[in-house]
Amino acid sequence: MLDSIMHVLLVEDDPVLADGIARILRGHGMVVDMVNNGHDADRVLSSREVSVVVLDIGLPGIDGFEVVRRLRARGSALPVLLLTARDDIQDRVRGLEIGADDYLVKPFAAPELVARLKALVRRGNPRSADLQMGGLLLDPLSRRATVNGQVVDLSAREWAVLEYLIRNASRVVSKQQIIDAILPWGEEMTLNAVEVYVSRIRAKIMSAGVSINTIRGFGYMLEPVAIT
Repeated sequence: MLDSIMHVLLVEDDPVLADGIARILRGHGMVVDMVNNGHDADRVLSSREVSVVVLDIGLPGIDGFEVVRRLRARGSALPVLLLTARDDIQDRVRGLEIGADDYLVKPFAAPELVARLKALVRRGNPRSADLQMGGLLLDPLSRRATVNGQVVDLSAREWAVLEYLIRNASRVVSKQQIIDAILPWGEEMTLNAVEVYVSRIRAKIMSAGVSINTIRGFGYMLEPVAIT
């Protein structure tokens, strides 16, 4: 995956809990895809790249333990956070022994879930370090952007587009590549919407010494402004 926008696979068969978790994570700028059974989780993890998995143990089909076992058997080091019941101590121990990275006991506080996921991704992903070009600085974990030391107000979609561009700096990326990178399954965005976001971002970072250049017929490229 070229981008490093935090992409969460949420595997939870309780629709109310799943929707609540998804809202929390999306509120922190994460892309969230959801499945509600172990077979679909295993299929997705075999074919798609994500940043981290939030995995309930008790699932229809194959359980969370088997999902983790198959994931590790494929050689994947993808971070896995298990969701467990309060009294299932043995389940927690078993989950860690077969390769899960952390667990969270239900019910849990939203800030703790977000903090644990960020810690897991940071631990396993050196690309979570600050991103800088010219006077533009992005902190992927806090989702804070500054231009010449001044905080820039970006919407969630503007942030996602800009992060993708800076992670692919000095290379051409198409509008469709941007859409595929920042949207979860099932959501749609028009190519014209990408143009709008890029235009807004340009206005906000114009003093940073970088430019989002339009490569006609291909897409966009973020690069330093040439000094003449």
